[in-house]
Order: sequence, then C-alpha cells, then structure tokens
Amino acid sequence: MTSAPPTAAPPDVAAPDPAGPRWRRRRGSGEGRLAAALLAPAAVVVLGLVGWPVLRTVWLSVHDLQSPMPGALSPWVGAAHYAKALRDPDLWSAVVRTLYFTGASTLLEVGLGIGLGMLLHQRIRGRWLLRAAVVVPWALPTVVNGAMWRYILNPQFGPLNALLTQLGILSQYRSWLGQPWQALTMLVFADAWKNTSVVAFFVLAGLQTIPGELLEAAEMDGATAWRRFRSITLSLLRPMIVVVLVLRTIEAFKVFDLIFVTTRGGPANGTQTIALYAYSSAFADQDFGYGSAVSVLIVVVIMTLAVIYMRMLHRDQSGEPA
Repeated sequence: MTSAPPTAAPPDVAAPDPAGPRWRRRRGSGEGRLAAALLAPAAVVVLGLVGWPVLRTVWLSVHDLQSPMPGALSPWVGAAHYAKALRDPDLWSAVVRTLYFTGASTLLEVGLGIGLGMLLHQRIRGRWLLRAAVVVPWALPTVVNGAMWRYILNPQFGPLNALLTQLGILSQYRSWLGQPWQALTMLVFADAWKNTSVVAFFVLAGLQTIPGELLEAAEMDGATAWRRFRSITLSLLRPMIVVVLVLRTIEAFKVFDLIFVTTRGGPANGTQTIALYAYSSAFADQDFGYGSAVSVLIVVVIMTLAVIYMRMLHRDQSGEPA
C-alpha cells in the first residue's frame, strides 16, 4: 500500500504592510486638514457677506419693521407677510412681467448667441478683431448699459428715432418707453444686446470641442449644411446650451439694475419686475418686513431654478433621458 505523496506547503503569503496604507491615510488626512485650513478664511468671509444678510432678511420677513433705524419696534408677525404676498395683485403683476422679460430675453440671447458663436468659429480674416468687438457689450457695466439705452430710446433726441425717421421707417419720433409693454420689450433688447456675447462665447467654446473629421465625414456622405447643424453640431452643443439657458434664466429673473437705471419701473409700473417690486416695497414704502418676505420668495424661486439646472446638467452628463 503506497502512501500519498506529501503535499507541498503553500508558500508563505506576505502579510500586508500596515505602514503603507496607514501612511497614505495619514498623508491624505494631512492634506485634507491643510486644504480646510487654507479655505477657512475665504469660507468665513463668504458666510459673513452672504450668510448674515440672508439670515437677517429672513428675520425681517417675519417681523413688522417700518423703520431701519436702530431701536425701531419690530413685532413678530410670523407668516403674515408671506400670506400678504401671495394675495397681492401688484406682486402677481410683477411676476407676469418678470416671466415675460425672462422668457423673451433668454430665448433671444440663446438664439442670437448660437448664430454669433458659429460666425465667430468660421475661419475668416480678422476674426480675432471680431471676437474682441463682441466682448465689448458684455464688458460694459449694467448701469452704463442702462444709461446708454435710456439715451438711445429718448423720444426727443434719441439716435434710434433719428435713424428710423431718416431711413423712412418712421414718419415721426416715437416714445419707446411711453407704453408699458413696449418699454418692457425695449428692455428685453437692451438686455439681449449686452448678454448675447456671453452665450456666443459659450457656444464658441463648445464648437471648438467638436471634431472637424465628424463634420467632414457627414458632408462626404451627402448631408446638407442644415442637416449637419441639426444632427451633429446642435446635438453635441446640447449640454452647453442647457447650461447657458438655465444660467441666463436665473440672471434674467432677478434683473434689477438695468430696469432701475432705464425706467425706474415706469411707466405706470409697466416695467416693474419682482426684484424692483421688493426694493420699492422696502425702501419706497418703508415696509421692510414685507419687502424682505418678497426677497425671500425670490431666493426660493432662484434656488428652485438652480436645482433644476443641476438635475438637467447631471442628466446630460450621465446620458439619462430628460
């Protein structure tokens, strides 16, 4: 009877050196503490400049404060200001005007921005000069832009009336800011003139990431220019367009300085947006509690738009269906 051959002992498996992972963990935690220490001063400043005014506004929105002077009486009213805002017809009228301004200006800026971005992407002589010129409207402060358009639209000596009458388009000068909805439409054009360049450069950055071989292959397959734009260019630019669309929507919804400088909300409150309404309620009517409540509602709407923006951006990056 033969005995089974002895089995070879398994080779010794070296035990993992605990020093390595522990060293890496220690190094990672040290870098994290260093990063937190470096960011702490900036975080304190941001919280002080943003967090405290927000908390103060929320506090004011639940108190009845008629004077900003120290020591002024501020009895607690709870959600009374919010209930008043939801029943206020003037506020809802301002919301309608804000939605019109937001939708019209955003669509106009995105549409013109796509066309302008594609023009800046073309290989034409002196395109660097054209790109520099496009930046100029965006570089102007909004207050300067508002003052400039108030001069352009002046009913007596404005350049727009002079140009249109000399071209024979108008028979007499027109008061462009004299009718509520006409004035609001003129403000849409003023906002689009300034911010279209931002959309154009976003689109230009997206166009530069599209491989040229892809468009050349489609052209060789017989695709028309419109088909190449719709099926390739516009499809690949969709994430960029989504970002620009929502960012411009948020900016247009809280517009204040352009309208304040140009029309001050007139005529007959025809250009008064929700942000200007909150300002008027607080400082013109001296109702700081109610104005603060309207401001809080604006922040809630903007935060909602920001959440929608993040979800849309996540879906574009992950490829999930919208």
